[in-house]
Amino acid sequence: MFIKNAKIITFDNHDQILENGGVIINDSGEIIKIGPSDKLENTPSPGEVIDAKGQILMPGNICAHTHFYGAYSRGMYIPGDAPNAFPEILEKLWWKLDKALDEEATYYSSLVCLIDAVKQGTTTLFDHHASPNYINNSLDTISKAVLESGVRASLCYEVTDRDGLAKAEEGIDENMRFIEKINKEKDSNRMLSALFGLHASLTLSEKTLIKARNKCPDDIGFHIHAAEHVVDEYDSINKSGMRVVERLNKYSILGPKSIIAHGVHIDVNEVNLIANSGTWLTHQPRSNMNNAVGLPNVESMLNAGVKFCLGNDGFSNSMWAEWKAAYFAHKLYNADPRRMPANIIKKMAVENNRDLVETLFNGLKVGKIEEGYNADLIIVDYRPFTELNKDNLAWHIIFGFRDGMVNTTIVNGKVIMRNRKFALLDEEEIIKEAKKVSTFVWKRYHDSF
Repeated sequence: MFIKNAKIITFDNHDQILENGGVIINDSGEIIKIGPSDKLENTPSPGEVIDAKGQILMPGNICAHTHFYGAYSRGMYIPGDAPNAFPEILEKLWWKLDKALDEEATYYSSLVCLIDAVKQGTTTLFDHHASPNYINNSLDTISKAVLESGVRASLCYEVTDRDGLAKAEEGIDENMRFIEKINKEKDSNRMLSALFGLHASLTLSEKTLIKARNKCPDDIGFHIHAAEHVVDEYDSINKSGMRVVERLNKYSILGPKSIIAHGVHIDVNEVNLIANSGTWLTHQPRSNMNNAVGLPNVESMLNAGVKFCLGNDGFSNSMWAEWKAAYFAHKLYNADPRRMPANIIKKMAVENNRDLVETLFNGLKVGKIEEGYNADLIIVDYRPFTELNKDNLAWHIIFGFRDGMVNTTIVNGKVIMRNRKFALLDEEEIIKEAKKVSTFVWKRYHDSF
């Protein structure tokens, strides 16, 4: 493939912005040449040609923590009084909705999220799944949707004791079955990755944590929520005499291949444990605001060496919307307009997220337009009317980039959306079927009250 006449945002070590640039991609989906379009046009047998017509060509977005299964919560009302705090949100919304999911609902909730991801230029996602009444083979159902969509995803099943020990055992077995399957395919399939999913300390007993740790291979990390709400910290102290991250550290859940989501209420010692263990921590500002749980001290943790990434927790897969939320939320929360500058958000969303992918996708290189990197790319119809340079790029993304500007999405050198038209998915038919399925999900949800 030859992409020409593009304004290229490389996101490389020099943050180059190349005018009238071109990129050549080989049959393996790897970027092999970058340079001026007019010079690359003379390259023998360039293959398919895409004319960017002056639009921006840049790496695809990465989401470090999401929940495909939450798709069917959109527009759904919660019976009775509105939840008064995050624990009630879990009990009244999520822990009833996840029980309403069956195989079909798991499949279509994944597909509609993946359609959204492709439209928003999000090309790699780290999903965290729960469906207590459909555990066995649930990760195969999601992976089927992922492969059909053409994007990349890391998958896991949320192990929890809240539905009983038998369900916890099923969750452990599902993680292990999928991990073993992916390990067999990892040399030939770089579209999927596997982690060992755990819900959160507050729904995990010592017995289940020990079982999970003993079962999980040493070269596979965990994906778990931690200290999203202060109740998680108090529950851990009451159970173990330790704070959440200290408890996870005791059971060797931390490590350079593990992801912790949120970390809103962790203390200094917990920050140091995360940093020293090389554990990844993900920030989801829209979710934190929606659940009114507070915001983590991102800037301080980054300064302490924490590898902070950016996720969305199941909100829309527009990662630029997450950039904007982070930029504004921390200013308001701290009553200080100097907080959370755009370059800090870029460090999480671009640099740390791509390092996360390389670590957990068997060395896969994405997130840069550079020779040797995989071609996970997007073409964006953003026409800046002020100067765009490496120093103000992050601020252009905050204040200029918007939903709907992505018109072409390419993953592994293959076009999966061109001019807003899907190459691999029938968007209209999927939305039609997903809506039918949603009526049954909502009925099961409301019948549970």
